[in-house]
Amino acid sequence: MRFAARVSKVKPSATIAMSMKALELKAQGRDIISLSVGEPDFDTPAHIAQAGIEAIEQGKTRYTAVDGTPELKQAIIAKLQRDNELDYTPKEILVSSGAKQSIYNMLQAVLDEGDEVLVPAPYWVSYPDMVRLANAEPVILHTQPEQSYLINPQQLESAINDKTRMLILNAPSNPTGMGYGKKALEALGAVLLEHPKILICSDDIYEHIWWGEEPFYNLGQLVPELKDRMVVINGVSKAYAMTGWRIGYAAGPEGLIAQMRKIQGQSTSNPCSISQAAAVAALNGDQHCVTQMTQAFKERHDWVVPALNDCPGFSCQPASGAFYVFVACGDAIQSLGLNDDLQLAEHLLEKAGVATVPGTAFGAPNHLRLSFALGLETLKEAIDRIRGALA
Repeated sequence: MRFAARVSKVKPSATIAMSMKALELKAQGRDIISLSVGEPDFDTPAHIAQAGIEAIEQGKTRYTAVDGTPELKQAIIAKLQRDNELDYTPKEILVSSGAKQSIYNMLQAVLDEGDEVLVPAPYWVSYPDMVRLANAEPVILHTQPEQSYLINPQQLESAINDKTRMLILNAPSNPTGMGYGKKALEALGAVLLEHPKILICSDDIYEHIWWGEEPFYNLGQLVPELKDRMVVINGVSKAYAMTGWRIGYAAGPEGLIAQMRKIQGQSTSNPCSISQAAAVAALNGDQHCVTQMTQAFKERHDWVVPALNDCPGFSCQPASGAFYVFVACGDAIQSLGLNDDLQLAEHLLEKAGVATVPGTAFGAPNHLRLSFALGLETLKEAIDRIRGALA
């Protein structure tokens, strides 16, 4: 059987692969703690789940418009105005089966062979491969711990050429949890203003899981002149503990959203009607549940960073948000006589029963990503095991 050439360009998701391996070991009876999964450990808040139940009971189980129900699109418009000072119309909104599909639709709508997309590293594992599936090339902008894993204006400017079609910005970031302050974003915006052909994808999925010294800012909020060539990506998965409900959305120029809607119409059509009703309740309802979950993530973060820095050969910087820490582990790899972060992740899984994700998957070798979306007692047990395996 012959397969499409584009499929050979991509790899299975490393985060999913590690999670599957942990599940396999659990099924064999092994005591495994997984720090590899990128989803909140909380249940969906009760009022949101109830809205889904009521949607079923009211018979809201049929197709909706491809791009989302009017009620949800209005809730998204209100959220973007309330939280980000960005104004959109219903024709500038597309609701998808998760933010991942929104990003995929966008890349398929704008990229051609020969186009380049700037992807700061460490990056979410899916960005480069989704770019390749659109027959374009990801250009990786590598960062260092001393940069807090964030790109600077000089680095951005030096990477731009005639083939550059898009920049993807994800902050707070998966996998580092780092975010840009106001001045840093404005400086990047000043570079982008000089290059009007470049589109910007602002992936804000972790927006509300944030405890940085400054408020969270969106690039379009600070540099309004960029809004007409920017797509804001967001969703309800992370902030509202709704990963399985699969609702994400994109806000952007009407013409681009129309093309993205066309692609979605020929792939999945509308997202789940019941999930859309629940998402309306999430966006329009009391936001105290988000604050409570974020406070819990912050408490775990504040414990886990110094605990990891006490582990032999580990170095970990405090994050600004999300529920990940990114650990520099080159010294640990060397002291254990291993070759790379992939072998270290295997070592921790086999010897400590703790699943992590190698930094190589995020474009940053000699690192590990650890999720702290687990109860504090479970985290303490996991770090104790890691410390033992490193010693």
